[in-house]
Amino acid sequence: MMAKPKPPAPQISAYPDHHVITRPNPLRHAMRYADDTHADDPVARAEQALADLSHQFGGWMTAECGRLIAAHAAVLASGFTPAARDELFRAAHDIKGDAATFGYAAAAAAAASLCRVIEHAPDLAAVPADLIAHHVQAIAAIVREQTDDVRRIAVAETLSTRLREVADDYLRAVNRDRPEHLEAIRAPSIAPRD
Repeated sequence: MMAKPKPPAPQISAYPDHHVITRPNPLRHAMRYADDTHADDPVARAEQALADLSHQFGGWMTAECGRLIAAHAAVLASGFTPAARDELFRAAHDIKGDAATFGYAAAAAAAASLCRVIEHAPDLAAVPADLIAHHVQAIAAIVREQTDDVRRIAVAETLSTRLREVADDYLRAVNRDRPEHLEAIRAPSIAPRD
């Protein structure tokens, strides 16, 4: 096997008050310049790819909601076993990550709130069952009723906001002796919004 040739040494230009070190670029030969007739816009290609797939977004979100509902049903049947907890969290987390991209920002906010409850509740078995059920039902309803109707969008956003407020009130109460969790609970949401 042949040894890889060493790159040329850096060039050092000395000036009275500073030095400039110019490193050689061994990848310079790998570059090519495109002329204007073959200009490539990767952002435009990505946006076009999303537009081409957009007719599938509703189906994907429906499938994600089905997964969330099944995970919640497993919790109701068996309690918060480690596997059931993890699946509920992953399902909510996937919706949180995908929903805004797919046009369901209010579902992303509700899913983020559910993730916070699962992550920061000291004892998931003690979390009011309605708190988790309302999150799951809200996410499913937001996805099912997705529309361009401004009134429905406003209702979905109000629902997500109220769920977050109730969840945060609960988490502040049960974590009053856990300052590391209180700091995370007080932090603003990073769920994407339109």
